[in-house]
Amino acid sequence: MWNWVHQLAEWAREETPFAVVTVTECKGSTPASPGAKLLVRADGTFHGTIGGGHLEQLVLQDARACLARGEARTFRHPLGAKLGQCCGGVVDVFVEPVNHGPQLYLFGAGHVGQALCRILEGTPFRVHLVDERAEWVQSPLVPASVVRHEEPWDDFASRAVWDDARTYVAVMTHRHDVDQDIIAFAIQKPARYIGLIGSDTKWARFRQRLEAKGVPAGQVGRVQCPMGLPIGGKSPQEVAVSIAAGLLQLHHGLAPGLTQEAGAQPPPAPLLSSGE
Repeated sequence: MWNWVHQLAEWAREETPFAVVTVTECKGSTPASPGAKLLVRADGTFHGTIGGGHLEQLVLQDARACLARGEARTFRHPLGAKLGQCCGGVVDVFVEPVNHGPQLYLFGAGHVGQALCRILEGTPFRVHLVDERAEWVQSPLVPASVVRHEEPWDDFASRAVWDDARTYVAVMTHRHDVDQDIIAFAIQKPARYIGLIGSDTKWARFRQRLEAKGVPAGQVGRVQCPMGLPIGGKSPQEVAVSIAAGLLQLHHGLAPGLTQEAGAQPPPAPLLSSGE
């Protein structure tokens, strides 16, 4: 029997979405046995087998469809002439996506960044906190579930998985020049959300500099600055609550995505001018 636990752990570490297929029930004559597993990626790469043949090909399609929708589901396949198999049995499989939730790349472990990590604890978001300052990123105030990256932002960003449905970016470092560099990099990558902490004035300067460098208006217009919902508070905790609410609203389909036309107006009321 192949070591599916080892393979699952290896794929889970890579942060790439995949589906776990488990045969849950077999009736009559079937090529599979209960407990047989497949691990399937969206590109069709897979490990394991549930007996091969047309049944396995259909189940691979089932797995990829579940990954595309981001939902778990049970499928029943009768093994008759329609599948080109004469076993006559019935196979039930359960397909469960893994690593399919939203990933927040949070650049900056200052007061707001740490508060945002705490507020997002227990939500669908998996938070990657990026900051090369050890005393900030390794703070005991950051929940253990947060993935900490004590390194320069570009080292992390160059190897990160960027996905237009799962990737959310929040930029709030302690330096405006670094913020600008991260934004210039991120707007060229697939992402569902790209947010920058700061005032309208800060964003106007960033926008002007990016446009002066020839960055297309469509890319510049993807950035949300200020971030979050206009709740009125300005303390780090309140700003973090505002940002978290906006992220969750978008994730749960209650707000439009950020692929907006150039010149689209950002949310009202600046929240904070610094990630610290």
